[in-house]
Amino acid sequence: MKEIGGYMELDTYGLPMRHEGAVALNCGRNALAYLIEARNIKQICLPRFLCSSVEDVCRKLGVRVRHYQITAEFKPVVPQLYEEEWLYLVNYYGQLSREFLEKIVLEYPRTIVDNAQHYFSDPIPGVDTIYTCRKYFGVPDGAFLYTDTVLNRELSVDESCTRMSFVLGRYERTATEFYRESAANNRFFAGEPVKKMSRLTWNLLHGIDYEAVRKRREENFRILDEGLKGKNRLVVRMAEGAFMYPFLTEDAEKVREKLIEHRVYIPVLWPNVLTDCNEGTAEYRLAKNILPLPCDQRYDADDMITVLSYVNSILY
Repeated sequence: MKEIGGYMELDTYGLPMRHEGAVALNCGRNALAYLIEARNIKQICLPRFLCSSVEDVCRKLGVRVRHYQITAEFKPVVPQLYEEEWLYLVNYYGQLSREFLEKIVLEYPRTIVDNAQHYFSDPIPGVDTIYTCRKYFGVPDGAFLYTDTVLNRELSVDESCTRMSFVLGRYERTATEFYRESAANNRFFAGEPVKKMSRLTWNLLHGIDYEAVRKRREENFRILDEGLKGKNRLVVRMAEGAFMYPFLTEDAEKVREKLIEHRVYIPVLWPNVLTDCNEGTAEYRLAKNILPLPCDQRYDADDMITVLSYVNSILY
């Protein structure tokens, strides 16, 4: 029976939501799990430059895994695929153009595109494509999957209310105070089954001005790129609603440590690559030496200029 009256809860938002027509799930790794089950995937070819959680999902579900390498420009070096083998293609920092992706999926029809770092791009029609929400917005979970296959079983709906404290806490306090809770939330999904997106996350995603977010991210990216052009060992392209600015420097470890002193926190996105790959590989160099500089909607031009001043004072 529906409750009526009592204290007020969070408002229900009704703004247009990006990826409205996709399958809304609880996390990115479970979007892949959904595809593995629905498409009966038995073998997959993954890039070596990748978060270990993706391979963990595959092995947990009994999928045979092969690996391929990437170039220093994030492009895949795809081996000859076996019959019925799937290609898992990651769009790192949104640096693979749509034209390039279309060429790949034309050559390899059994391709899954991981757009976790390119939320504001549109999927290629007919291509299984994964987007995750936590990397872009203040929500504790959420992923979108574009696919024409259907999982033939009922999914339960996730609940997020007990996992919101680190999101709400950072809004009013500092990231340091809630870092452990945030890290614990990331680990939480390793054991979670495939579920529908929570009503709370679904609602929050309907309260976002996506066009304003996109413009702010792109403007911040542009400021960082102009300030670091000639110093960045990567030649980067502007990606729609940029994820982070990938600054490649051989002094990455020193810069990262010094930036912490200024309360600027730069992650090593996939530390597993440093143990899984040899030092001479492109994957090792990219994982070790890329500084993913924040350029998201929380910050403005003054913040980007501040970050640039810190980086330049450390390097020069």
